[in-house]
Amino acid sequence: MKKLLLLMVVALSAFTFSAKAEEEVMVEEAQTEETVVAEEATTEEVTATEEAPAEEAVVGAPAIDMGIFTTNNLWMMLCTALVFIMHLGFAAVETGLTRAKNTVNILFKNTITPAIGLLTYTLCGFALMYPDWDTSSIIDGIFGFGGTGIAPPLVGPEGEQVLDLSYNDGYTHWTDFLFQGMFAATCATIVSGCVAERIKLEAYVIFTILFCAFLYPVAGSWQWGAGFLSSYSIGDAEGFYDFAGSSIVHSVGGWGGLAGILILGPRIGKYVDGKSRAIPGHSMPLATIGVFLLWLGWFGFNGGSVLSADPALTSLVLVTTCLAAAAGAISSMIVSFIMTKKHDLSMVLNGVLGGLVGITAGADQMSVADSIWIGLISGALVVVCVSFFDKLKLDDPVGALSVHLACGIFGTLAVGMFGDLASTDQFMVQLVGVASYAVAFPFALVVFFVLDKAMGIRVSAEEETTGLDINEHAMQAYYELNDEA
Repeated sequence: MKKLLLLMVVALSAFTFSAKAEEEVMVEEAQTEETVVAEEATTEEVTATEEAPAEEAVVGAPAIDMGIFTTNNLWMMLCTALVFIMHLGFAAVETGLTRAKNTVNILFKNTITPAIGLLTYTLCGFALMYPDWDTSSIIDGIFGFGGTGIAPPLVGPEGEQVLDLSYNDGYTHWTDFLFQGMFAATCATIVSGCVAERIKLEAYVIFTILFCAFLYPVAGSWQWGAGFLSSYSIGDAEGFYDFAGSSIVHSVGGWGGLAGILILGPRIGKYVDGKSRAIPGHSMPLATIGVFLLWLGWFGFNGGSVLSADPALTSLVLVTTCLAAAAGAISSMIVSFIMTKKHDLSMVLNGVLGGLVGITAGADQMSVADSIWIGLISGALVVVCVSFFDKLKLDDPVGALSVHLACGIFGTLAVGMFGDLASTDQFMVQLVGVASYAVAFPFALVVFFVLDKAMGIRVSAEEETTGLDINEHAMQAYYELNDEA
């Protein structure tokens, strides 16, 4: 009996083992069959994918990776929004560093400037900045015009045409226009700070229209629009380099502001008996908020200039931009204390902006150490230049010349002094670029001079003393502070 039971247990065990082995074999065969089917399906998909571009190429629309394209385009649109918010920052800084009686006037100018910039860029600016040199140039590489308007490139049969997404690897035509349009308006805003508290509103509006419609886009085309500076070479240096606009945006705006200051003259009470008198702004909190808004916006200003969401390059640009701003704050704090024995908040705020302007030309070419050095030099330069311009009796209410003109020139030259492109040849090319963009000064000088002769660009002494808010706008920003006016 025991033997019989033992035989039954052995037989059952053998059967169970055999069944499990057979099941495992069946599972392996099923998995193998699924793998073969999957591989065949993948092969068919790859073949179909390889054949697709050839089919799309017939209608002139090469295949693109929509995932990568959408990510790049979204980043560019976000950066456009960040650059747009910079206009609020400019408005806050200029308002805070000027007197309360001119607040409405300052805010009005900073509201109307981006509106003018966008509309003029739509009418002719975009076409001037990115012309087809082969068909529209008057003087090759210096002035070209691709027609008016911003009609987008289309593909497909007539009546069913859609936006051509092969316009660029990183963004659509519409995104490109809006991003670049924000830069155009930013350039003109710089002039507003230089001429604050004494220019007639009508004169400022006319100047801004001409500046945004013609000067900025033509100057921008020389480098960003593949004009003569983009290919200008000396020795081993291949072309002028201005990554996000230290010269193209900031120094051009600074040159325009310098012309306005010269034609307008200083504010009443600024220079008395040959001595400079401080005219403090009315709201340091507002100025501080404005600087932080500008610092935030610069992540879009420089980060968007990568023209894609490339992870490595975009993150590097954001790091160098932020470190330069931080270093600018520290150096301006130290230098201003050495010069005045006081901790001047306005100098530190402008030091931040100076660092941002200084890094803008080469933000994608600099290491961490390079960006800190550029920020340190820019912050110190702001403090020194504020004193220098004041001794020349150039009345600049917000320090725009020191921030945008001086640091814009330095930042452009810094490309040849620091970072991956640094060389004597590159420095000389950058110097040629700086000299080329100084053309903004005679252009603006002529415009302001003609306007002054034709209509007068400065308000009367009575209007300036009372305040532009009452006289130009018939309203006040702070009624409790302006009761006497």
